[in-house]
Amino acid sequence: MPILGSVIKNAIALRSKFPYDNRKANPRALQTKVLRKLVKKAQHTKFGEANNFHQVLNSKDVIEAFRNNVPVYDYKSIYREWWYRTLNNEPFVTWPGKVKYFALSSGTSESSSKHIPVTAEMLKAIKKVSIRQIFSLANYKFPKEFYEKGILMLGGSTHLQYNGTYYEGDLSGITTGNIPFWFQHFYKPGRRISKERDWNTKLDEIVKKAKSWDVGVIAGVPAWLQILLERIIEYYKVDNIHDIWPNLNIYVHGGVSFAPYKKGFEKLLAHPLTYIETYLASEGFVAYQSRPDAEGMELVLDNGIFMEFVPFNSENFDEEGNIKRDAKTLIIDEVDKNTEYALLLSTVSGAWRYMIGDTIKFVDIERREIVITGRTKFFLNYCGEHLSQENMNRAVEMTAKNLNVDIREFTVAAIRHGSMFAHKWYFGTDDNLDPETAKQYLDNHLKKLNDDYRVERIAAIKDVFVEVYPVNVFYDYMKEKGKMGGQNKFPRVLKKEKFTEWEEFLKEKSNK
Repeated sequence: MPILGSVIKNAIALRSKFPYDNRKANPRALQTKVLRKLVKKAQHTKFGEANNFHQVLNSKDVIEAFRNNVPVYDYKSIYREWWYRTLNNEPFVTWPGKVKYFALSSGTSESSSKHIPVTAEMLKAIKKVSIRQIFSLANYKFPKEFYEKGILMLGGSTHLQYNGTYYEGDLSGITTGNIPFWFQHFYKPGRRISKERDWNTKLDEIVKKAKSWDVGVIAGVPAWLQILLERIIEYYKVDNIHDIWPNLNIYVHGGVSFAPYKKGFEKLLAHPLTYIETYLASEGFVAYQSRPDAEGMELVLDNGIFMEFVPFNSENFDEEGNIKRDAKTLIIDEVDKNTEYALLLSTVSGAWRYMIGDTIKFVDIERREIVITGRTKFFLNYCGEHLSQENMNRAVEMTAKNLNVDIREFTVAAIRHGSMFAHKWYFGTDDNLDPETAKQYLDNHLKKLNDDYRVERIAAIKDVFVEVYPVNVFYDYMKEKGKMGGQNKFPRVLKKEKFTEWEEFLKEKSNK
C-alpha cells in the first residue's frame, strides 16, 4: 500500500479513538462561543459599528443582544446595503480586511449570479470540517486498501476569473484550488482538467482518462454525475461503472435531494455504494453525515458559523417566500423535531443573519442531525395548498416506483384554470411514461402526503396536468441559460417569468 494511503488510514484509526462528538457539549454554549468570536472579530468593521457590536459584546446575553441589534437579511438586502462595497474592494465592510474570493451562486431561484464573499477564515473553516468528515470514515469500517483509491470530484472550473482586485467562480473551484498538497495524490480529475471552463469539454476529458484511474469515491451533484457515468459506460462499451472502477465504494452528494435520481443512478452500478450526504453551501460548510445509516446530517456548531432557525410559516414569510424583517428566529436549543425551518447564517465571511434560502428539519435533536427539505422559494401555496419541496420529491419518487420508471428531473407551476387553478407538472424521463397515468398516481400521493393539498383539490385546484419530456430537454434549457454543470440545479418550482421562459423554450423546441 502506498505510504501516503497508509498514513491516512493510520491517522483516521488513531483519530477514531478520540472521536469528535458535539453531543457532549451544550449546543447553545457552542453557538454562543462562535457568535462571540464573530462579533469580536468584526466589531471594528463598518457593519459592526453600525450595528453596535461593541454593545452586543458587553451584553449579558450576547445572542439576544445580537438579534435585537442586527436585522435579518436575504441576498438582495445585504448586497444592496453592504456587500456591493466589499465587491468594490473596500476593506472592513462586513469582515476585517479585503475579500479575495467571491463564490458565484445563482442557486435555482435567481436570474443573475450572486457574489458570496469567501474569506481566508472561511476557507480554513471548510478545510477543518472536510478533514473532520474524512476522520468520520473510521465509522464506516472500510478496508485499508480503500485509502489508496482516487477521489473524483466533479465540480466547477478551478480557473477563476480575476477582476482586477478579486477572483470569482464556483465555490467548488475556489476550494479545490486551495486543497492541501497531500490530497493532490488522490484528487481526480487533476488540476489541468479541473481548470477547463467548458462543461462538455471537461466531461469528455474525464471520460478519456477514466480507465487509467482507480477511483474509490465520487463526489458531485447527482444530475451531472449521472450524466458523466453514463458517458463513461457508453464510451467504453461496458455494462456498468464498476467495470471501469471496480473499487468504487462511496458517493458523496449534496445540494439537492438524491431521491429522484437514485433509481436511475443505481442502474449504472454492479453493487451498492455507501452514500454520504454533505451540506457545503456557498456560505459555508453547514453539516455532514457523520455515521453510517444516519437519516440526517450533523450540524457543525463550533466552526465559524452561527445559526438561527426560522419557522417556515406565514407569520415569518410572505406568499413569495421572502422573509419578513420581524421574523421570529430560534437558536439550536429551541428547535423541535420535524418542524420545517429556514436557515439564517452569520459567518467568518461577513454574512450576518443571512437567509441562504434552504429549508431544513431536524430528524434527531440529540445528535443535531438535519435533512434539507427544499428552498424557501420552491413551494406552492397558490391557493392554500402549502406544498413543500419535500412533498413534491416524495410524491414523484413514489410515482416513479409505482410505474417502474426513472423520473430524473421534474418541475411544477401553478396556473389559472378557468375561474380556479391548476398545477402543471413537467417530468423528465427517457422511459415510456403515459402522462395521464402519471397524473393519477402523483395526484393521489400528494393528497395522502398533504392534507391542505387534498382539501384544495376539492375547493380550488380544478385539475392537474402532466407533460413528459426526454431528460435532455431539461439539460438543454440549463445550457441555454448558461447553467450547465457545477453546482447548478434545475428549479423544482417555476414562478412568474421563469415559467414563461420555460414554456417559450418548450414551444421553440417543438417547432424545430
